[in-house]
Amino acid sequence: MAISPNDNFLAGQILTAAECNQFPRGIVAFQQSTANDATITAEEIQLTASTFTAVANRYYRITYYEPQVTTPATAGAFVTSRIRLTNLAGTQYQSGIMQNAPATAVAFSMKTVWVGTLTAGSTVIVASLACSSGTASATRSATAPGQITIEDIGPA
Repeated sequence: MAISPNDNFLAGQILTAAECNQFPRGIVAFQQSTANDATITAEEIQLTASTFTAVANRYYRITYYEPQVTTPATAGAFVTSRIRLTNLAGTQYQSGIMQNAPATAVAFSMKTVWVGTLTAGSTVIVASLACSSGTASATRSATAPGQITIEDIGPA
């Protein structure tokens, strides 16, 4: 993937539409949750970003953050976070894994990030969690929400 950075600007130059289109466009979709989920076993959607219109040939950065995920007290159990297109059957863009080595519950935060291009048109991105063995939980609050953020970071 080639990167298409913007120009250097000099005093007195006229800013063109083409140059403006080189700038990042910022946050295009966002969702957060303060509701806990104490029953994570098979993969389940935790957050669904608001629908947005993706533009061809632009890079997007998708960030999924969980403030506190607790694994079961099972040695070797792991929790997987995923970023997907549309739903659980949709294309998986990225995943992250946290494994519990000791046979005790372990709490940690998870951050999963993907950068790439999307097909142009109406787009929905979801974030999910799954636990390999036993039951994991996601703990959130007003001051520590789970979040999914989608940013347009510039042309491809």
